[in-house]
Amino acid sequence: MISRPIILVLSIILISSCGNKNNLPADVLKPDEMRGVLWDVMLSDAFTTHHINTYTSAIAQEENAKLQKQVFATHNITREVFYKSLDYYKAHPNLMKTLLDSVIVKANRDKVSNIVTDPKLDSLRR
Repeated sequence: MISRPIILVLSIILISSCGNKNNLPADVLKPDEMRGVLWDVMLSDAFTTHHINTYTSAIAQEENAKLQKQVFATHNITREVFYKSLDYYKAHPNLMKTLLDSVIVKANRDKVSNIVTDPKLDSLRR
């Protein structure tokens, strides 16, 4: 039979480990900040893929690295912080799913916003 002190210690460990599930390490970007950086990195990747695809792979990679450097400077973070954060989110599928869901919501919201403000559609609205 397990003694009461052991059960108490195990209970405290279990409760404290569950309570830390939502706390990110200090050197990992918070979800809102990560969403913004990830969105901008994805846009830079898309730009490179669609607009610089006529160049060699090395030139495209170099241009993408320049764009990512600008993204990181805009968000006042380093490349290392971004990729460490990305690795953390990848290692925690529930957090990654929530993050990606919020990126998808942002993409859809931006798409709708662009459609609503597209001057070519003004004649269709009348």
